[in-house]
Amino acid sequence: MIENMKVEFGRTSDIDSWMRLVRKASWNFPGLETEQSIDEHKIIVLKFMNDKRALCVKNEQEIVGVLLYSRKYNMICCLAVDPAYRKKGIASLLLREAIDKLDRDKDITVSTFRENDVKGIAPRKLYKKFGFEEGKLIEEFGYPNQRFVLHADKSVDNVIIGTKSWESQR
Repeated sequence: MIENMKVEFGRTSDIDSWMRLVRKASWNFPGLETEQSIDEHKIIVLKFMNDKRALCVKNEQEIVGVLLYSRKYNMICCLAVDPAYRKKGIASLLLREAIDKLDRDKDITVSTFRENDVKGIAPRKLYKKFGFEEGKLIEEFGYPNQRFVLHADKSVDNVIIGTKSWESQR
């Protein structure tokens, strides 16, 4: 199934499918608890789409994975995968593509759940696999989180992800 899927930029025509995924995963994202917050998030997603900072993976026309990133702050802003498609490598595809589009001469940051939070098990494992290190404990949307940092690396070609070298993933 995953072998037919690729990462592409989200387009404004994808917004309904994108938001269906957001609704499926919203329980796992502090700050998306209300209809108003989801509507506000939709406006943000459209802005990211227009700026070519919204990545997605589709199964046919249905979006099954999404990622927003910021070039200005060199950070991963949001990463979600449809619960029915988890553990198939979709998050890794998205994260690899985002890292490739960000500035590796600077630290890349992402915030996720803290170590003892059950919601944090999968994302923390993913970020560590990509070389992110635990950083500052923070709070976002009134929820305890932790910043993860992928330190600037001039020799990114030597980074090993899984069993393949970074260069072979491009």
